[in-house]
Amino acid sequence: MTRAWRIATVTDAARARISVARLAAACGVPTVERTRLAVSLSAQLRQCLTKGGTWLLTVESAEGPDGGPGELHVVVVPAPDGSAGERPPWTTGVPCPEPDRLSGPCPVPEEAAALSEGLLGADEDTSVVLEELTEQEGLVAFHREELHQTNQGVLALHAELDAAGRAQREAFAAERRARTEAENARRRLTFLADASAELTASLNHDEILRRLPELLVPQYADGVDVWLFDHEDGRPLPAGHPGAAVQAARTGRPQYAADHPGNLPGVEDRPPSALAPHRPLLCVPLLTPRRAPLGVLTLSPQGERWDPDDAVMLIELARRAGIALDNARRFEHNRDIAETLQRALLTELPSAPGVGLAARYLPATHGLNIGGDWYDAFRQRDGSLVTVIGDVTGHGLHAAVMMSQLRTALRAYAVDGDSPGRLLTRLHGYLRHLQPDLFATAVIARFHPDDRTLTWAAAGHPPPVLRLPDGEVRTLDAKPGAMLGIPLSQDIPDHTERLAPGSTLALYTDGLVERRSRGIDPGIERLGSVLASFDRAELDSDLEDAADRVLRPLLSDSERDDDVCLLLCHLRG
Repeated sequence: MTRAWRIATVTDAARARISVARLAAACGVPTVERTRLAVSLSAQLRQCLTKGGTWLLTVESAEGPDGGPGELHVVVVPAPDGSAGERPPWTTGVPCPEPDRLSGPCPVPEEAAALSEGLLGADEDTSVVLEELTEQEGLVAFHREELHQTNQGVLALHAELDAAGRAQREAFAAERRARTEAENARRRLTFLADASAELTASLNHDEILRRLPELLVPQYADGVDVWLFDHEDGRPLPAGHPGAAVQAARTGRPQYAADHPGNLPGVEDRPPSALAPHRPLLCVPLLTPRRAPLGVLTLSPQGERWDPDDAVMLIELARRAGIALDNARRFEHNRDIAETLQRALLTELPSAPGVGLAARYLPATHGLNIGGDWYDAFRQRDGSLVTVIGDVTGHGLHAAVMMSQLRTALRAYAVDGDSPGRLLTRLHGYLRHLQPDLFATAVIARFHPDDRTLTWAAAGHPPPVLRLPDGEVRTLDAKPGAMLGIPLSQDIPDHTERLAPGSTLALYTDGLVERRSRGIDPGIERLGSVLASFDRAELDSDLEDAADRVLRPLLSDSERDDDVCLLLCHLRG
């Protein structure tokens, strides 16, 4: 449906505007859209009147696609008579819910008063829109205030979140620092425990001095020197040592020598050392548990200065190193005393016609294991040669003293001319009475000068090994007695063996043949093999050299954690 109006004057424009507004209202166009249409149309008609000529205004309705809402199209074009010239059309459209009402009546009064009333009525839509706008402005102001409050809340929330974020970051940083400090402390404590265990595990003075720099460089120090006194008299270090080291030795307190303060706990600051002016030095005294100075440990840092916690750990390690060195010195001193006593108690071998003797005693190389093993040889009244080898249980000075008492008692009993078995039986009773908790093993072999008969007896000791002149080797393992000193009575039997010239008897202690991983029997077999490898001429000419040659192969695979005694008895031709 289409409606049209010719417009040449202001009155025509007013009537057309009123008609279009009424048609839009009749077709159900919403108030806002109707007002927008009226305003746009008024502006266009004003332009047309300004340009002059006659214009044609048409209004037509169209159905919406697929039965949807229709549209109301308004077009303004120059009239066909050409009075307005050739100009492009102006068109606009608004939604039209009831397009079929465009065909209804739309009277526009001709009188001026009625026309004015129509124009005023047409502006009612504008009033409604303005009222809606006023209401919307209130809503907008309300929402703007809400938005402002919301923005303020968001800003406050952001500020709180930012503060919480900073606090969380600071907490994380503090946690990382605490974790790092805890890890460093754990690392230092672990190093201190491991290093202390390694230093105190050794009782060798030189080995401790060697291990100390190896432990510290390069993990905790760039360089390490150990200055020791020549004697344990507490005198200061001689000239040529760093001044801080001398001061540390004199005062017993750690010193720090550098061109800047060290600020290390428990450490005194001093000027740079003349020997190393550009290198900071930490000088820590090595003290015994009695605070007696042994020397000074000097360390240079890897960087420009020391970490205070590292310095505290190094001072504690130096204290433990001083204790380890003091223990090693005391152990070595006691070991030397025990070994000297042991060797003093061992007898000097006698010369006997027809029988050559060679003996070896080797103290243990690990631990204070001096004292238990002994050998002896002496002659009886009838000219017989008695040879003895034995082992007292236990180690140290007490075992050495008991060995001396047993040796003296055995010599006293032998004066009566008793046989080896009888001597061991009497020695067994003596030990039970003298030291009920002490035990010993022994072998006694007696060589008679006239009939070349060997009489021997054993009490809990490894059996003698006999090498015959032709190189055959036998183990004299006839039934032995039990250990000396055990809580039972026993009569230890004698055994005899006829000897030919050139025979060699080996008496020994278990330290020569016993190995923890293999037992004692393989060692006895090795001893027999070594004896069998000698020529008879070698044994006749140099029994001392033969004794050394027996020890070398048997001890080459041993750490020698026990004493070793060997006594070779060779029957000359």
